[in-house]
Amino acid sequence: MISSKSSLAVLLSKLRVFEAPKLKSEQYTTDSEIAAAVLWQAYYLRDIENKIIADLGSGTGILSFGALLLGAKKVFFVENDRNSVKITKENLVFIEKETKTKLSEKAIFLNQDINNFDDKVDTVIQNPPFGTKQEHADKVFLEKAFLLTNVIYSFHKIETMGFVNSISKDNGFEVTHLWKFDFPIKSTYSFHRKRIQRIKVGCWRMEKIK
Repeated sequence: MISSKSSLAVLLSKLRVFEAPKLKSEQYTTDSEIAAAVLWQAYYLRDIENKIIADLGSGTGILSFGALLLGAKKVFFVENDRNSVKITKENLVFIEKETKTKLSEKAIFLNQDINNFDDKVDTVIQNPPFGTKQEHADKVFLEKAFLLTNVIYSFHKIETMGFVNSISKDNGFEVTHLWKFDFPIKSTYSFHRKRIQRIKVGCWRMEKIK
């Protein structure tokens, strides 16, 4: 069990990330400090420990592994990119060795489109594409999450706040928390001019209205 947010961030920072990110899929690595901050909040809100979690578009697994390290009962890594799944499985080996903890029985790797995932879970945690390259890509992730759970943690650009709040309400969810971050994106693609760009991003916690 991880004892502090900072130790969680340090461990997550050691995970392997995308080697050849795909622009169309907006494959950006979630910053380890931000991932740890959100997961720590989710843990204290009792949305992780002993819960079944789905990470939609799990990438190389940073959010999923954080959830496992904070005591999740089971985590579904749902990712349609085969190479990302390969890296994620290598990260599992690293995490188990680093923490001397057996996590493989709790980690379910699904190399498939999120639309083909229908298991009901306690919590969805996701950092979907922001919809910059593929319009409404984040909408697809939200609509799927609304069908799977009563509690959602989802990253989006702050400038889309109106859209996120509106679609949540339309699907019977209320926004209970919003954490704002300057999200660092390292120079990955040829059009990037700065070594690190920072964009205004929020993580919304949404809960189904009872």
